[in-house]
Amino acid sequence: MLRSHPFLLFDGNCAEAMTFYHHCLGGELRLTKLADTPMKDQFPPEKHARIINAHLKSNLIEIEATDWMASPEFDPVHGNTFALFITGDNYQEMKVVFDKLKDGTNNSRLQDLHELPMGIYGQFYDKYGIQWIFLC
Repeated sequence: MLRSHPFLLFDGNCAEAMTFYHHCLGGELRLTKLADTPMKDQFPPEKHARIINAHLKSNLIEIEATDWMASPEFDPVHGNTFALFITGDNYQEMKVVFDKLKDGTNNSRLQDLHELPMGIYGQFYDKYGIQWIFLC
């Protein structure tokens, strides 16, 4: 079954923001630094202290977040610092929705579904400029 909740992108202050949200909303907060993953070798050392994944769950509220990891030619600006985050347990179900949404047109920043340490991941901006992030 597919689910969706907000995905926020911060520029170096993800831990601070998510800790604040945790203080306000309660629940459980998990913060994973880039340095604590095998992916750290793909990024310069100055990004290793950044948060690669934050997950806050408080009752029915869930928020996922990360610090900005993109290259400088794709800087954060208002409008590209949030995404629709789709999670699921079934790759085939997710793949069908992923392919329909990306629909082959104007998919900037496309990363087809692929294996990462946290699961199967993919992302793109659709033809309307909305960012979609998938994790199975």
